[in-house]
Amino acid sequence: MIEFLSGFPDLIKVFISAMVPVFELRFSIPFGILGLNLNYYETYMISVLGSVVPAPFILWLIPSILDWMRETKTFKPLGDWIYNKGMKKKDVIEKYGYLGLAFFISIPLPGTGVWTGCLIASLLNMKFKKSVLAAVAGSSVAGILVSILTSIGALAL
Repeated sequence: MIEFLSGFPDLIKVFISAMVPVFELRFSIPFGILGLNLNYYETYMISVLGSVVPAPFILWLIPSILDWMRETKTFKPLGDWIYNKGMKKKDVIEKYGYLGLAFFISIPLPGTGVWTGCLIASLLNMKFKKSVLAAVAGSSVAGILVSILTSIGALAL
C-alpha cells in the first residue's frame, strides 16, 4: 500500500490510508506521525476525516450488496462470511445502540473501527444519520487513543 501511495502528497497518503478497511486510522496516524514526520494535529484531523468517508457508503450500500452476494453462487461464500463476521460482533451495539456503536468504533483494535461498526449498524437496520454521527464520534475517540499510543511509542524509540 505504501508503494501505491508513494506519488501522492503526504497528507493525501494519510487520508487514503485511513479509508482502507482493517488499517483505518490505526495505521494512518502512526504512518503520518512516525513515518512521514507530520504533526499530530494535521495527522489526527486528516485520519479521522479519511476514516469516516466510507461510513455513509457502507451504511447505504452494504445491505444491498450483501443481499445480492448471498443470492449468487459465486459470491455466496464471501457474502455469508461478511454477514457472519458482522453479526458475531453485534452484541455491544445491539445492547447500547448508537452509544455502543460509537464505543465499538472507538476501540483501536483489529476487527473494530468504522468499516466493521457501520457493517453491523447496517445489518441491524440502525438509522443512517445517527449511525454516521456515531461513526464520527467513535473515530474521533479512536484517533485520540491512537495518537496517544503513537506518542508513547515515539518516546520509546
